[in-house]
Amino acid sequence: MAKARIFQQGTPATQSGKARAQQWILEREPAEAKRPDPLMGWAGSGDTDQQIRLTFPTLEAAKAYAERHGLDAEIVPPAPRRLILQSYAENFR
Repeated sequence: MAKARIFQQGTPATQSGKARAQQWILEREPAEAKRPDPLMGWAGSGDTDQQIRLTFPTLEAAKAYAERHGLDAEIVPPAPRRLILQSYAENFR
């Protein structure tokens, strides 16, 4: 049975927007290890399933997709959001 993980992508530290914060992402685990290319030395493998990244509006939709396609999905809970309140003047102390 193929393995996958379902998670929510966090927002980057340089951005404050929450446009895609509610989406759930399903990624397949690599089926084979990456190996260096003999000519260029870049890491790669023949497993093309690693390149697929599916987004879902809800966790239930992602779980249903994984069950339909026979994927053993590991659900990674989202990290708790911390809100740091400070004034603009505190940047100069």
